Amino acid sequence: MNDCFICNKHAGNIQTSGAMIYEDDYVYVGHIDSNEDANYLGHIMIDLKRHAPTLADMTVDEAKAFGVIMARVSKALIESEKAEHIYSLVSGNSVPHLHMHIVARYPNTPKEYWGPMAVYDWEDAPKGDNDDVIKLCTRLKTYLENNSYE
Repeated sequence: MNDCFICNKHAGNIQTSGAMIYEDDYVYVGHIDSNEDANYLGHIMIDLKRHAPTLADMTVDEAKAFGVIMARVSKALIESEKAEHIYSLVSGNSVPHLHMHIVARYPNTPKEYWGPMAVYDWEDAPKGDNDDVIKLCTRLKTYLENNSYE
């Protein structure tokens, strides 16, 4: 898929900020790159590695891997980063390759900023540069490596 952003990202044709959090045969997990100086810390992307447009296009094995890592990353954000709530969103409107947004909401976020994209608008939202994103990715990766899911 020459014109697919996610396929090109996984082929190494596009560089994004942050670091790999988790990868297996079916999924890749990383932090979103907002292409800005400051990224919202805790906006994670779970990509299906095979090019498939929607949740309905997954195989059973892909669905198992996708669901399990979604739960594990959510727990890692709560345990490691002290998030109080996790939002998840699959849209597919602009990039027709299955990927899920996992967005942490942190304590003391005012209710008017609740929602997977509304948290970005809060002026006190935790944001950071690429070094901060890499540190967060490393903490999440370490958490996943040290905590099994059963």
